[in-house]
Amino acid sequence: MLQPVLYPFSAAQIELLQLLVQIASENNLGEGVVIKIKFNIVASLYDYNPNLATYMKPEMWQKCLDCINELMDILFANPNIFVGENILEESENLHNVDQPLRVRGCILTLVERMDEEFTKIMQNTDPHSQEYVEHLKDEAQVCAIIERVQRYLEEKGTTEEICRVYLRRILHTYYKFDYKAHQRQLTLPEGSSKSDQDQAENEGEDSALLMERLCKYIYAKDRTDRIRTCAILCHIYHHALHSRWYQARDLMLMSHLQDNIQHADPPVQILYNRTMVQLGICAFRQGLTKDAHNALLDIQSSGRAKELLGQGLLLRSLQERNQEQEKVERRRQVPFHLHINLELLECVYLVSAMLLEIPYMAAHESDARRRMISKQFHHQLRVGERQPLLGPPESMREHVVAASKAMKMGDWKTCHSFIINEKMNGKVWDLFPEADKVRTMLVRKIQEESLRTYLFTYSSVYDSISMETLSDMFELDLPTVHSIISKMIINEELMASLDQPTQTVVMHRTEPTAQQNLALQLAEKLGSLVENNERVFDHKQGTYGGYFRDQKDGYRKNEGYLRRGAYRQQQSQTAY
Repeated sequence: MLQPVLYPFSAAQIELLQLLVQIASENNLGEGVVIKIKFNIVASLYDYNPNLATYMKPEMWQKCLDCINELMDILFANPNIFVGENILEESENLHNVDQPLRVRGCILTLVERMDEEFTKIMQNTDPHSQEYVEHLKDEAQVCAIIERVQRYLEEKGTTEEICRVYLRRILHTYYKFDYKAHQRQLTLPEGSSKSDQDQAENEGEDSALLMERLCKYIYAKDRTDRIRTCAILCHIYHHALHSRWYQARDLMLMSHLQDNIQHADPPVQILYNRTMVQLGICAFRQGLTKDAHNALLDIQSSGRAKELLGQGLLLRSLQERNQEQEKVERRRQVPFHLHINLELLECVYLVSAMLLEIPYMAAHESDARRRMISKQFHHQLRVGERQPLLGPPESMREHVVAASKAMKMGDWKTCHSFIINEKMNGKVWDLFPEADKVRTMLVRKIQEESLRTYLFTYSSVYDSISMETLSDMFELDLPTVHSIISKMIINEELMASLDQPTQTVVMHRTEPTAQQNLALQLAEKLGSLVENNERVFDHKQGTYGGYFRDQKDGYRKNEGYLRRGAYRQQQSQTAY
């Protein structure tokens, strides 16, 4: 028996199918027949690919949206029509109105394919063109169709189908900052009445409530790990985007995704990387520089942030792949409107590293075994030191390096001027939703870490120093200075004591001087040199820990053997 050969549909065949819809309506063949034809029209639009193009043409895309909307109109207007993949073609009922009409087909599959086609269109459009903006406006129609399918499936769909359509809704919501909800939260007074809250809720469902409702359903009902994992990551991303740091962090820790994310498929790994980056940026906005640095460390230290976030391919990576692999990689790229600003990401990471590394370097300046907190930050410092001529900083990295050098000297005002200025505001800080709040936090952090660095660097110079003097120098209030110094003393970072009546810090001379530090380093190096020499000598003599090699290439204990090559028995005989 000959099998049918499937060819891509032509425009003429699609026109014929649309003509069939008109004929079916004119001859009252029933809504079941119309739905069946429309399912075939949408499927043919997806298969229509005259030149093997990578995405749908605008006219075909618009026809697809219109046809799906018409299909949903019919389904909502006729509740007695049942559509499903589990309906066999032999058991379809397209004409008998006395019984419920049954049509084979899956509306959710059509909508998922529509969403994928929309992503392809955005991936293959120049992001800096007006055409991209026009295509992006179609997302409102895509979201509206997904919402309609969601309402339909909540009434007639299975749990699995509801989870799938909820995930589609989540994927179009998680990355969008809810400005309306943010403004309502800022303008709504703390003691607001119930009527004020009801009025705010009537303006539309808050995206946070929407994400909570959709994700909780998936957590409870989904049986596939992939949908649940994507929902958790999107939920964390949305929390982090709206500065809900503790909810985002707790959800990440409770999910244990970091333990087995390496076994997930590449699109889920990209979503995980995007979520970790957003989590780090959120921690930075809250002033939690250590958490921000830890969250961003893996992405930034790899040197492949662009590739790991699905925002482009590196040139060296392109040379390692063939054309097929490159096509697959490009299909995984996220559209431009979902991109995270890479310069902002690097700046947040470097500033976090600066606030951690500079005080640490000052505290362990004479420690030969000092570890690096951030290798990338040290690399930028070395690049800055190798410059033969140092002019005013131009790039973001140069600003951070210049600020780091100022912080080393305890000069917080110069450090502040390099981190927060008109150029850095335009490149980085103005991109945050609450830019002024972030700048205020940064100034505070720079003052506090500069104070710590100053005390580490110059503690050997002072016998005692007034806390009021430190308060004036770093423009911090006295309780804050007292708190910082107390923590340093408790953690044994600063060998000093606080004299409460006079409000002074009395230094204890327990730290070795520069000459003593050099002597200690020399002693350590000599000790390691002696150990190495003894190990080499033992290797040459064939002894390893008191054992020597015999003629049969075995090792046996030699009780009388001495390192000088003599024997204890001979030594004892000569003594007599």
